[in-house]
Amino acid sequence: MKKQAAKAILTALALGATLALAGCGSSNDTGGMGGMDHSSASPPMSQMPSSSAGSSGASASASTAEQFNDADVMFVQGMIPHHKQAVEMSDMLAKKSGVSAETTALAEQIKAAQGPEITTMEGWLKAWGKSVDGGMGGMDHDMGGGMATDAEMKEFEQADGAAAERMFLEMMTAHHQGAIMMAQAEVKNGKNADTITMAKNIATSQQSEIATMKKLLTNL
Repeated sequence: MKKQAAKAILTALALGATLALAGCGSSNDTGGMGGMDHSSASPPMSQMPSSSAGSSGASASASTAEQFNDADVMFVQGMIPHHKQAVEMSDMLAKKSGVSAETTALAEQIKAAQGPEITTMEGWLKAWGKSVDGGMGGMDHDMGGGMATDAEMKEFEQADGAAAERMFLEMMTAHHQGAIMMAQAEVKNGKNADTITMAKNIATSQQSEIATMKKLLTNL
């Protein structure tokens, strides 16, 4: 009996040792596969190159470039020289004596508003691949642009005091009225959202300035 008991104990110990070795082998195999999983796993989506993202960006750029029409181009090419003359007239007035503070302040206001708009519009034409010098100056007159003639500008340059102030107010009123007509045509026929927004702002602000200039004229 003692021999049988001893044999049973030895058998149990041998079986335990065998199971232990099998367990160690299984652990090593799992570790090896784990390493393979990490090395062969697909990278996160955020790290993967996306050809669709690139093509989407290109499509967006192309779409933006197409968001204008001939009316937008004509308006911008015509309004740039129109604004430049208004700025020139304002600069000329600033050098004159005998002009009321109210009219001088208005001229400064006009320059402050239209100067940055010129820069913005030139940027649009560049983005659209259009020339800044579009030869639209003559069309401004045909459209009722209200731009002063060379003779009027020369006469204004030589004037001073109340006479110069009156000329400025009368010329700028006509100038603004022409700009409003151009802006209204852009709102009706244009396509570019930014250009249409500027046209609306021009019409609103310059109509207000016309009302101011008419009041100033009554005081001369």
